[in-house]
Amino acid sequence: MKFRYQLLLLSSLIISIKSVSAQEIKSHNFNELEPILHYQNDTTYVINFWAMWCKPCVEELPEFEDIRKDYTDKKVKVILVSLDFGKNTEDRLLGFLKKKNINAEVVLLDDPDANSWIGKVDKNWDGALPATLIYRKDERIVFTRQISYDKLADSIDKLNNQPN
Repeated sequence: MKFRYQLLLLSSLIISIKSVSAQEIKSHNFNELEPILHYQNDTTYVINFWAMWCKPCVEELPEFEDIRKDYTDKKVKVILVSLDFGKNTEDRLLGFLKKKNINAEVVLLDDPDANSWIGKVDKNWDGALPATLIYRKDERIVFTRQISYDKLADSIDKLNNQPN
């Protein structure tokens, strides 16, 4: 009987661990990603272009995670667009995000023809990382450098206070 109880307990533990949603990373080319940059609804989107090898990108990731947590009930969506590449990129990203305790949505932009799409993100962006696009409908704010929590929050609040 004791063995059955232990087996039941172990089974329950395994099921509960599996039910905790592991972060999933979707891979897109730019044509698949582009609609995310132009939603026309009442949500403010914070889209950060970054990479694991970019020191200022990694330094600012906690700012985006804090924004994600602090603005969950304010129609704000944070999406981290990874420009990482190479062997086992998705697995490396998952390990990195877990280690850094980053739970925001992450997509992998797997499109090597950066010259064709960088200007479509923002005409003034030269492709340097980090870069952040904050938008609501047709109102857009772009940062092409490392950004602080306060600057993110101010920009989001400015867009959220715009009339519909």
